[in-house]
Amino acid sequence: MRLVSLVPSVTETLVAWGRPPVGITRFCPPVAGAAVVGGTKDPDVAAIAALAPDLVVLDEEENRAPDAAALAARGVATLALAVRDLDSLDRALDTLARAVGVAWVAPARPAPTRPTRRVAVVIWRRPFVFLGAPTYATSLLGELGLANVLAGAGPYPRRDLAAVAARGPDLLLAPSEPYPFGPRHVAELSVVAPVRLVEGRDLFWWGARTPAARARLAATAW
Repeated sequence: MRLVSLVPSVTETLVAWGRPPVGITRFCPPVAGAAVVGGTKDPDVAAIAALAPDLVVLDEEENRAPDAAALAARGVATLALAVRDLDSLDRALDTLARAVGVAWVAPARPAPTRPTRRVAVVIWRRPFVFLGAPTYATSLLGELGLANVLAGAGPYPRRDLAAVAARGPDLLLAPSEPYPFGPRHVAELSVVAPVRLVEGRDLFWWGARTPAARARLAATAW
C-alpha cells in the first residue's frame, strides 16, 4: 500500500507497524526511500499526487483543511485523524490500523493517577504560548497525576509569565519542541515555577511512541 503521511506522529507509527510511507513531511522522522513533500502546513500537493498514493494521512490539528481539499480535488484519498486526548487517540489509531491493514489492539492503559501536582507547560516564546485543553498532551499529563493549570483556557492560550505564575503551578514544564526550550531559558522561566525541561516529542507525538513516552515523562516530569 502506498501511503503518504503528513503527520510526524503518524509517520513514526506507520514505520513501527511495518507500513513505511512513500511520502513524508520535512518534520517527520526520516524514512528510507521516502520523498519529502513539504511541511505539515505547506505540503506540495502536486508532488504528493505524483506519488500516486493509495492514502494520505492527515491530522485535523496538524494539517490544514484547504490542503486536504486540494488533494481530494485531484482524486487522492485522504484520512484525517483527530487526536485531542487519550481516548480519541485509541479511536484514531484503530481507524488508521484498519485503513492500512494492520491488526492493532489498544494497549492497556494504567489507571489514572490522582492529580498531585499542578503544572503549566510553555510551548512558545515571543509571544509566550502555553498548553491548554482539550489536547493530547494535557490528557497524557493528567494520567500521570499532573494537572494543567491552564486546562480551562482553550487548547493553546497566550499568557504572560506573570499571569501563569499567579495560578500557582508547582512546576513549569518546558519541552524541546515546538519551541526549542533549553537550559538557557531556565532563568527567564523560573519566575513562574521551578522549571523542568522535557522531551517535546514524548509530550506531543502520539501513537506507537505513547507507551514508552508515558514512562519517560513519568520519570522526568516530576
